[in-house]
Amino acid sequence: MQTKLLFSLLILLSVGLNTSGQILLKQGSGQNPLNIYLLGGLFAYALSTVFYILVLGKFNLSVAYPMVIGLTVIGTTIAGSVIFGEKVTFVNWLGVGLLIAGISAIAFGKSS
Repeated sequence: MQTKLLFSLLILLSVGLNTSGQILLKQGSGQNPLNIYLLGGLFAYALSTVFYILVLGKFNLSVAYPMVIGLTVIGTTIAGSVIFGEKVTFVNWLGVGLLIAGISAIAFGKSS
């Protein structure tokens, strides 16, 4: 039980920081090359990588990688829609749903 909690926490930290980094990089793009958004995005992305390395040290790559990448895609899609007002089509949401199904299958397969 404690291992599952640790795995979940490390994954969520990595995904949250990765998504935050992507948001900040987007906000800082097209501006002065050294702006606070780009620096913050790089820092968040680097910290996300540290947590991801901790995940890799304790868990299977075949489970960790799809979960981190899939959840990050879901997070950045939602963030792009909510924060930046980007249009997310039905087909995009269908892809998000398929990602959720795939991540669930991976997580369920791991716990079996």
